[in-house]
Amino acid sequence: MKALALSDLLGLTVYDSAAGKLGRVREVALVPQEDPTRIAALIVRTAQGDRIVGTELLRNVNGGVHTAAISAELPKYTSGEGMLLLERDLLDQQIIDVHGRKVVRVNDIELSFEKDTAESARGLHLRIAFVDAGARGAIRRLLKGMVPRHSLSNWLERIPSKSIPWEFVNLIETDPARRVRLKISSERVAKLHPADIADIIEELSPAERDAVFQTLDEDVAAETLEEIDPKLQVSILNAMESERAADIVEEMDPDAAADLLADLSDERSDAILKEMEPEERQEVEELLEFEEDTAAGRMTTDYMALAPTARVHDAVEMLKAYDGGLESMSTIFLIGENEKLLGAVPLAKLIVSHTDTLLSELAVDPLISCSPEADEREVAEIFDKYNLLTLPVVDETGALTGVITADDVIAILRAQL
Repeated sequence: MKALALSDLLGLTVYDSAAGKLGRVREVALVPQEDPTRIAALIVRTAQGDRIVGTELLRNVNGGVHTAAISAELPKYTSGEGMLLLERDLLDQQIIDVHGRKVVRVNDIELSFEKDTAESARGLHLRIAFVDAGARGAIRRLLKGMVPRHSLSNWLERIPSKSIPWEFVNLIETDPARRVRLKISSERVAKLHPADIADIIEELSPAERDAVFQTLDEDVAAETLEEIDPKLQVSILNAMESERAADIVEEMDPDAAADLLADLSDERSDAILKEMEPEERQEVEELLEFEEDTAAGRMTTDYMALAPTARVHDAVEMLKAYDGGLESMSTIFLIGENEKLLGAVPLAKLIVSHTDTLLSELAVDPLISCSPEADEREVAEIFDKYNLLTLPVVDETGALTGVITADDVIAILRAQL
């Protein structure tokens, strides 16, 4: 299999079936919805205008592009709709390297090609192999035509390659219409950890940031949004339609959602709340009433609670159906009449206990809690003193009103740095 840089292919002379000069390579086209790696055609600039030369007509690339094309039969190139044009859409563009979990700039593109000797009529197998994000690709383009090709090629071998396999590349398309036509999504990005996606998002321009967010499903977008700097959260949410923003906010932890909406203008916050489902809206609205720097302002209403008469198998069934945050799964709280907090059972105790064991028998002692009015410093000190994963917040009647998790404390400490 041979390799060829896109910058070397662009501008090469193209010869027709009679070995006459047809024109020069202007563009290289991919049709992602048909094949995300195979080059579909070359756009060739001829004396009669731009023509499309399908790769099934290619025969060799050696000192030029040799084809089986007949000039009069080549279709005119009128639009790149549905096509990804490598020079126009990739060179010098920012892309996401999902393997390295970072944003990089495309300096060149490495193509691979081979002749199918068994089926010569099919032409060359020309595919995208790598994206060059290093100095080698940039220098190759910069010195093209200024230095003899052989000398330049030998010199470039001294520069370390910084190539990213095409399968690890996620494209950023800011035009929604083109994104649909080219079927560009962020499936590869969505498989990353939300914290990694957040780091990538923070490196992008506003238009690119919005484009990536629009292709994430609500669950991934919500988890990612919680990892992003609060000021940037506001910018991202303000750029969305209220309905889309509401779908994402509904998937966030209630405390994180309340903190975010509190940072928005009253008008924008009300517009998003109006689009939310009644149950999620009520949870968030209740949290919005509390001061942000208090326990009540930091707590979430997303937690697991059962009666003290429940057994281990009841807790297991609750865990199976629970769709809240991972942090809230570490403890199951025991509540009695009027939501009064009676105990707490660590998840670890469930694992080693018989399924018929009463949860009340597994409750830890002492039961640590705090009041809704406790300030952030007091909350952090309680977590540190008792080495907690969760801290229940109880009102003056002893009723469980919410839970503070370890990630909330980390957020408090980070804000104080």
